[in-house]
Amino acid sequence: MRLRGKSALITGSARGIGRAFAEAYMREGATVAIGDINLEAAEKTASEIGGNAYAVTLDVTDLSSIDAAVKAVEARAGSLDILINNAALFDLAPIVEITKTSYDKLFSVNVAGTLFTLQAAARSMIARGKGGKIINMASQAGRRGEALVAVYCATKAAVISLTQSAGLDLIKHGINVNAIAPGVVDGEHWDHVDALFAKFENRPRGEKKRLVGEAVPYGRMGTAQDLTGMAVFLASDEAEYIVAQTYNVDGGQWMS
Repeated sequence: MRLRGKSALITGSARGIGRAFAEAYMREGATVAIGDINLEAAEKTASEIGGNAYAVTLDVTDLSSIDAAVKAVEARAGSLDILINNAALFDLAPIVEITKTSYDKLFSVNVAGTLFTLQAAARSMIARGKGGKIINMASQAGRRGEALVAVYCATKAAVISLTQSAGLDLIKHGINVNAIAPGVVDGEHWDHVDALFAKFENRPRGEKKRLVGEAVPYGRMGTAQDLTGMAVFLASDEAEYIVAQTYNVDGGQWMS
């Protein structure tokens, strides 16, 4: 077990990719805090996963909630060794139709939420003096622009840049900060994404999802499970010499 004895906090992990990370970490021996704004859903996930999984309330747009979640992990597990900044929101619109409300909402969760949760985790890790691992969730959307996805792309580009800066700053404390950039990942969130593309590109429902899946060189959309190997690796001792990097896990959609 590569994460035996480690304590992890995963934001937005009551479902989807975050839940898959939690399940993978449990299999590798970690104690996992299911951090989510929906405590009832987090508790349900923790009970279903079993073992050393437990729920904590976490609103990444609220600094007091972030601090309380980190303290809850310290109290329950004794320390915080691994953080995955997974919580994120998606929206799209043509440039001339982007609203300030949408902009503020995405940046508050995807960028500020990532930064200040990372900050709280780093403070905890520094105080303990034994280093740690922080993994941010970027996206292939952060590697390039997309005509209808300007704000989301900008937030994920910011996550990549933040990963570089935080990684360079925190490695002196033995804290490795890296990121994962998924491509198109199938799941319930894609119902929302597909509906938005159908609206703005005048497509029938389901067509965009089919097209993006066909465009992946590997031959299909990704799954949450396709990302878990990288998440485990970056949290393990095997990644000790990896600093400030963002790894594409996208079936060949982007090369950098």
